[in-house]
Amino acid sequence: MKRSKLSSVSSVVFAALLTAGGLQVEAKATKLESKADLAGGKSPAQPSQWLENKVRHELVMLPYYGVFDNLSYRVDGTRVELFGEVSRPTLKSDAERVVARIEGIDTVVNHIEVLPVSFNDNRIRVAVYRAIFGDSALQRYRLGAVPPIHIIVKNGDVALEGVVANEMDRNIANLRANEVGGVFSVTNNLVVER
Repeated sequence: MKRSKLSSVSSVVFAALLTAGGLQVEAKATKLESKADLAGGKSPAQPSQWLENKVRHELVMLPYYGVFDNLSYRVDGTRVELFGEVSRPTLKSDAERVVARIEGIDTVVNHIEVLPVSFNDNRIRVAVYRAIFGDSALQRYRLGAVPPIHIIVKNGDVALEGVVANEMDRNIANLRANEVGGVFSVTNNLVVER
């Protein structure tokens, strides 16, 4: 009997401490908000950064977004512009749909290009993929759901998009793509991560 009375008293004390701690955190948050309000309103960088992160997250999580697609975006207030190239028409509409559902987005302008269907382009995609990710220096980029190197093929022309760790990896990817038969040109837009 005494034991249950002690545990119920402990529970009440613990709950009171949690509540008091919650009030302190809430009070600190209110102070920070009121300081920002005094300085001329809430920081505009916070909502913009949150929207950018949310847009990026939604695009990367698209189920059919892969190495043969390249998506980018620009957030301007409550307006988002989508850019890039995709190998499936449904990916263009899916990207617009998931971004439009994000809270705080009013307008989505979709500039995504759907790449033409071509047997030769499909062959080149697979060959460039094997050439780049088959190289022992570049195999680490193959890991992950969405690899950091994207291979865009349009009418025999190849564009390499994405991010690599160093200039040597950038050059190796360019060389491997240029070695593939049937490729008319290679545009190396890979960015070296700093």
